[in-house]
Amino acid sequence: MKLKRIAKHLITPDWVARRAFPRAALERIGEAVRASERTHTGELRFAVEAGLDMRALLRGLTPRARAEEVFSRLRVWDTEHNSGVLIYVQLVDRRIEIVSDRGISSRVPQSEWDAICRGMESAFRERRFEKGALDAIDRVTRLLAKHFPPQGENRDELPDKPVVL
Repeated sequence: MKLKRIAKHLITPDWVARRAFPRAALERIGEAVRASERTHTGELRFAVEAGLDMRALLRGLTPRARAEEVFSRLRVWDTEHNSGVLIYVQLVDRRIEIVSDRGISSRVPQSEWDAICRGMESAFRERRFEKGALDAIDRVTRLLAKHFPPQGENRDELPDKPVVL
C-alpha cells in the first residue's frame, strides 16, 4: 500500500489540481470565502494540492499532518481571536481535512468538521469539485455564524483567495 501511494503521488502532475479547480472555480470559491467572512468572526482559507513530494512521502506524511503543515505555512493561526479555519484538499489521496485554530476548536468539535469533509469527498467522487467546495464553505459558514457571530469591526485578516500548492 505504501509503495502504491508513493507511486500515485509521484506520477500525478501538479496541473491535476488546476484541472479539478480551474481559475473560474477558484475565483468563485474566493468570493464564497469573502461572503462567508462577513457573517462571522472566523477567517477561512481554502488550499488544494495534487500530490506530495518524495520527502513528505518517505516521512509517511498523512493528509491530516500535511493539512496542519499548510495551516502553519499559510499562517491561518495568525488571527487576533485564534479564529482561522483551513479547508485542505489533497487530490491524490482523495482526502479533505479541516483544521481549526484553538479559538474555534474549543467550541466546534472535530466531528462537525469531519462530516463536512466527508460530504466534500462524496461530491468529489462524482467529479463535482466546485460544488463540493462551495457546499462545504456554506456549511462552515453556518457553523461559524452560529458559534462566532460578527462583533464590532469584522476586519479581513487573511487572504480570501484559494491557494493551489
